[in-house]
Amino acid sequence: MNPNLTRLRRSMMFLNAQKPSLIKDPYIYKPDSIMLDLEDAVAENQKDAARYSLYHALKEIDYRGVERVVRINGLETAHWKEDVRVCVAGRCDSIRISKTESAADVIAVEEEMKKAEEEFGVEHGSILLMAALESCKGIMNAYEICMASPLLFGVALSGGDYTKDLQTSITGTGVEFAWARGMMINAARAAGKQCFDTVFTNLDDMDGFIKETQMIKNMGFDGKSIVNPRQIEPTHKIFTPSEKEIIKAEKIVKEVDEKKAMGIGVFTVDGKMIDIAFYPGAKRTIELAKAAGVYEGDL
Repeated sequence: MNPNLTRLRRSMMFLNAQKPSLIKDPYIYKPDSIMLDLEDAVAENQKDAARYSLYHALKEIDYRGVERVVRINGLETAHWKEDVRVCVAGRCDSIRISKTESAADVIAVEEEMKKAEEEFGVEHGSILLMAALESCKGIMNAYEICMASPLLFGVALSGGDYTKDLQTSITGTGVEFAWARGMMINAARAAGKQCFDTVFTNLDDMDGFIKETQMIKNMGFDGKSIVNPRQIEPTHKIFTPSEKEIIKAEKIVKEVDEKKAMGIGVFTVDGKMIDIAFYPGAKRTIELAKAAGVYEGDL
């Protein structure tokens, strides 16, 4: 199994693939992933130029461990097959499927990817997939989309298109996304996949951004799509376990390991009742802390 299926993805920063000034060195801001965009950020008559720019960026720039995800054009366009071909030729890390509405969409992109892999001698499975859910139909089919391919590492909400389909608008309260977010995170977790939230575009409202990011973290999301380097640090802070959380997780893991060997199923940690059900969450906290580079223990 590709270890990148479960890699740390707290932040995914969108960048116009056509603009060298944006894609030449985004690693200096240390996002977990960059989203090199061939879709909405690129004008219709500039798609070929964007693919050319993308290919050379993928081949020539050392992104220093930052995941390189490419957002391709939707399957309803004439562009997506050539987008996939360039992604494979350049050997990106992952392909984001725009406007995904069914498992068939994922399967179609994977089949096209296989053709390109054979053409360019790329091992199948080395490039992953993710799906953007941008419509009511896509949200309704979230679970089947998550289960469509073992190469699909997760799903992401695309709020702008979704609210258009829902016949409402982005209010800033989050009420318009409540059902979609709940549906997505449940579908993703049931399928063993990751789940990512939509962008927050008001760069002047950092308090609102932090509040929304904390909320989606509390809901269970793995990370957030972002549009500006200023959003990286608060996003990483929210999605990285705190020292207090790490210490608590250590205590739970150690207590469960010790008490389980003694045949004890319920015990206390810091005066609170704990049982084996808390163990997976504590282990996940430790693993997240390790991936984020804030834990060097031996658990």
